[in-house]
Amino acid sequence: MKVLVTGASGLLGREVAGQLVRRGYDVTTFQRRPSGVAGVTDRCGSLTEDSAVRGAVQGAEAVIHLAAKVSFTGRPAEFDEVNVQGTRRLLLAAREAGVRDLVFVSSPSVANSGAAIAGLGAEPADPEHAHGDYSRTKAQAELLALAADAPDSRVAAVRPHVVWGPGDTQLVERVLARAARHRLPLLDAGAALIDTTYVENAAAAIVAALARMEHIHGRALVVTNGEPRPVGELLAGICAAGGVPAPSWSVPGRVARMAGSAVEKVWLRLGKQDEPPMTRFLAEQLSTAHWFDQRETGKLLEWTPAVSIDEGLARLAAYYGSR
Repeated sequence: MKVLVTGASGLLGREVAGQLVRRGYDVTTFQRRPSGVAGVTDRCGSLTEDSAVRGAVQGAEAVIHLAAKVSFTGRPAEFDEVNVQGTRRLLLAAREAGVRDLVFVSSPSVANSGAAIAGLGAEPADPEHAHGDYSRTKAQAELLALAADAPDSRVAAVRPHVVWGPGDTQLVERVLARAARHRLPLLDAGAALIDTTYVENAAAAIVAALARMEHIHGRALVVTNGEPRPVGELLAGICAAGGVPAPSWSVPGRVARMAGSAVEKVWLRLGKQDEPPMTRFLAEQLSTAHWFDQRETGKLLEWTPAVSIDEGLARLAAYYGSR
């Protein structure tokens, strides 16, 4: 099968493309810079360019769509153009090109209004109540994608939760950098119970989704390791793997959420491009429980995580030890 993978220069996209190649798929990738994945055909371009998107999907039988603007801050229009309009362009181009299956890689944050989540499945995406422009626009894009599902053009959404692993710049590198400067507090003593997903497991679930489209099209599934842990324990494990001291001071979650809202406004007003030290969304993620029932996901995808959290942390330690 000929498969197009968008966003293959990111941690999860690279792993998805690599797993597809190893399973014998004919893989083309589409992103703004070369993916670095052996055995694929790279096409460089942007979701904001109609001609580039149409060219990328030509000849594809299936699409796995990971490309997105992922950030805690930025102008709302940028998120809309890439995450919403970019997905709209891709869906239209895929239908015109006769693509049979499309897996939209989403996020559990599309259905999270900031309240604790304990043992739920994939609740409906809710752009109106999602916190932050990333979550809002991913929710809008997921609704667009699932609305395009049809018998001859199947669409499913997979929501991996807090993906991490060696080479991760979104979570692991930021945790280590802030912890090394003693700028990483625990919120509410790091007691919130959260699910995460080791990157190899997340990619395997996405690849499984492509093979199981007959059974899952038209719906969304949350993917995690199924091993919820206190956030303080997880951060300590990452810090130990990276050889930096674990965070040892705590801030009330309520205070962090208020501070995060204020910092977001300052960053936006100043037009700063780097990630702020705290946002309301980040504070919510670090101070509220969010773990999910994985029984339906495992059954529908015929998938179980192959790498445990402990094994993932061991691999992370080996990665940093080799460097």
